[in-house]
Amino acid sequence: MKFGRIFLFLLIGIALVTCKQVRRITDVVTDPTARELYRRNFEEDSQGFKNWQRAFEQALLDSLTIELPYAERGIRDSWQNRTVGYRFLLEEGSLLYVQAETDTISQPVFLDLLKIHSDSLTTSDVIKSNDPATKNLEYQVGTTGKYLLVVQPTIGFTGSIDLILYTSPSFGFPVAGKDYSAIRSFWGAERDGGARSHEGVDIFAPRGTPVVAVKEGRITFTGNRGLGGKQVWLRESLFGKSVYYAHLDSILVQGGSRVKRGDTLGLVGNSGNARTTAPHLHFGVYASGRGAVNPLPFIKRTDSISINSITQPKDARAVVSGSVANLRQSPTSKGLKIGSVQRNDTLNILGHTQNWGHVRLQNGQRAYIHRSLLKPL
Repeated sequence: MKFGRIFLFLLIGIALVTCKQVRRITDVVTDPTARELYRRNFEEDSQGFKNWQRAFEQALLDSLTIELPYAERGIRDSWQNRTVGYRFLLEEGSLLYVQAETDTISQPVFLDLLKIHSDSLTTSDVIKSNDPATKNLEYQVGTTGKYLLVVQPTIGFTGSIDLILYTSPSFGFPVAGKDYSAIRSFWGAERDGGARSHEGVDIFAPRGTPVVAVKEGRITFTGNRGLGGKQVWLRESLFGKSVYYAHLDSILVQGGSRVKRGDTLGLVGNSGNARTTAPHLHFGVYASGRGAVNPLPFIKRTDSISINSITQPKDARAVVSGSVANLRQSPTSKGLKIGSVQRNDTLNILGHTQNWGHVRLQNGQRAYIHRSLLKPL
């Protein structure tokens, strides 16, 4: 009898070890998200987990809208049992970076990015989540449109969360020593009296300025033809974007060669149909099967924003100091008005942007209000 019990315990132990090994192997293949790994700590029918999951589903309906770059300093304990959704526009060709900083290193934060279709979520599929070991998220934008970021701490989280969201270009700048300020003609501008539109951007620079590879890839064509005159085509990969450099003064690369980012491809000029204009580079980006796409997000570097430039909120509650204060959907005076509050109304402070307070009303509604209209309780 004693031997039978020992044998039974051994079988149970082996089964448990085997299950863990199987899960470990499965995880290597499926690459579970931080949210999926955290979910394993709870029984599916536990009330705490159900509430946590429900909070995520409710955040999918959040309508607060921000513009990037965006930074928000949270106040301690304002994120306890709180899940927040932020909506914003992303453009093809840019890279999104999200950083969540907490004052409690050991507690994870879940960052989930979703694509919005027709101003509503037609699917609950998450297109990108943070790695389980980090509080950061990176995403290369493949489609221009509206996106939703859901930020959710763990159950019982007791700390503050600072958020930073910004974008950067996925390509380098194509003219050496120049930047966005050298662009004088943009995507969509009329050409030939409106007969066609500009399918690129024009970057002005002195004749002979080096034109460089914006990405590692292969040169697919060089030559002198058509409206573009002396031109170079670069393809970043077999199924990647094709990059077009036109109106060159001279070509310094051979077709079929491989180049690295920053390699010189040619020199700025005004060949082709640009003979009557000042020297410049016509720069275009083409997607397989879709043709030309706006190249600006691929090369435009946006201003950065520092969380340290925002005053740390000290009080979790505040009262309205003005006679009437408008509540906005976005942290800007041009943001959609979604309500108003009266003098001495009490608001819960979730966080601060540079000039706006992210607040929650007694009915649970979230909004932005100008910080000049708030005073500590």
